[in-house]
Amino acid sequence: MVSTIKKRLTNKRLRSEDKKDMISGYLYIAPFFIIFAVIGLYPAVFSLYLAFQKWNGLSDMVFVGLDNFKVVLVDPLFWKSLYNTIVIGLMGTAPQLVVGIILAFLLNLTYLRFRNFFRVTIFMPYITSMVAVALIFSVLFSNHESSLANSVISWFGLEPVNWATSEWGTKLAISLMVFWRWVGYNTIIYLAGIQSISHDLYEAATIDGANRFQQLLFITIPLLKPFIILTVFFSTVGALQLFAEPTIFLGPSAFTRDEAMTVVMYLYRDAFRLQSFGTASATAIILLVVIIIFSTINTLLTSGYGRKRGVNG
Repeated sequence: MVSTIKKRLTNKRLRSEDKKDMISGYLYIAPFFIIFAVIGLYPAVFSLYLAFQKWNGLSDMVFVGLDNFKVVLVDPLFWKSLYNTIVIGLMGTAPQLVVGIILAFLLNLTYLRFRNFFRVTIFMPYITSMVAVALIFSVLFSNHESSLANSVISWFGLEPVNWATSEWGTKLAISLMVFWRWVGYNTIIYLAGIQSISHDLYEAATIDGANRFQQLLFITIPLLKPFIILTVFFSTVGALQLFAEPTIFLGPSAFTRDEAMTVVMYLYRDAFRLQSFGTASATAIILLVVIIIFSTINTLLTSGYGRKRGVNG
């Protein structure tokens, strides 16, 4: 009888300790979920609700159904901003993925001197303040004839370009800014992926007579497929959410001109300049759909390329 009672008390005490451990664990992770719910989940849900309302931030909300989506989709400026976003994204993102793989391959060469210095240097633009980057590029690509960009193109006999006002000059300047800032980030990811590849594969390829380019094409790239998919996904999402670079580069006139207005800038203009939070939220929902479509397409294309390369290699 006594042993039975002791056994029950022991089991009860163990259950109590397990319960305390469980509560303690939930308390440790609770801050993240509370913060996420307040600044992440709630705004997203509220934005979805707001997309079907007409609201200027002060007056009462009025349900308008799909009218906000119609207003956005028939606005030529929205389609212009989507066009700008895609063009700048392609010009600034696609090259950095290719260059990132090449730079990572070079930085992984054993006979390269000062490898650590180059690795740190190429990553520096990513941790540099966006404001500082945009200000520097605004000087490099100023409209003055003696600016660095205009001086360089003058070597080829070309006329000076008004970088901050011309259609393609603005897009090119912002694309180069995006490329310069993010190529190091992707390079470091690819470098980590290359270092996870067994060196025996390269030794075997060298014995079989494969040169560096063939090793890059038939060994490195196929085995980097998971890393390429990751960077393509992040780059696609980041490119479609472009905001800081054109806003700072163009200055106060960024929201009054359409040369480089992106979808997020269009959204910001509706919300905080026109006080049309309903159409801004509708734009956010449309942008989410666009991001999902483009991310899915890019991921499928990247996966298919890697699989094809692996088979042929």
